[in-house]
Amino acid sequence: MAEHLDPLDEHEASDSGQIRSDDDLNPGRPRMFGGPLTPAAVLVALAEREGGLSVILTRRSETLRKHTGQVALPGGRRDPGESAWQTAVREAHEEIGLHPSFVSLVGLSTPYRTGTGFLITPVVGFVRPGFTLEPNPAEVAEIFETPFGFLMDPGNYAEHVRALPSGEERRFYAATHDDRYIWGATAGVLRALYERLYGAAVA
Repeated sequence: MAEHLDPLDEHEASDSGQIRSDDDLNPGRPRMFGGPLTPAAVLVALAEREGGLSVILTRRSETLRKHTGQVALPGGRRDPGESAWQTAVREAHEEIGLHPSFVSLVGLSTPYRTGTGFLITPVVGFVRPGFTLEPNPAEVAEIFETPFGFLMDPGNYAEHVRALPSGEERRFYAATHDDRYIWGATAGVLRALYERLYGAAVA
């Protein structure tokens, strides 16, 4: 897997480099967010289970100001002086209680620009068995796992349309597993990981 990803010490992601974004399905339309981007990172935590790998996901707390109640990868904005992998590991520990000693990092996937102004660097790592998780109630309402194979199957994603408050329509990818709706930036990050690992651009 590592050979398909960028090294952990890769240079900073930039808005001019190879990235994915919430705007990929909306070519020719103005960006949803036009200001400076805030660096952030998420952990694509691959839990090693008897039945295969699964991805640790969360449902965000209803009290958060942004992306309330949405399915997300553990992560957040980067503190000054932090690398992307340091942010991802720290945030996973703070949000879901995943101790860093259980995480073996592999590399960085394609950066993702969100419509709310974040430039996210996905950090991929394996999580060995024996870990325990505890959600931080201020940020996380639920922790669950979704099979990695399901998330790496592009056939499980579909284009959806949502009307913005302005009346404009925006298209985005979404997948549903066990009645959990995985969409927006989280779906985009996972689809971009599929492209990196399997060398295929997803239409």
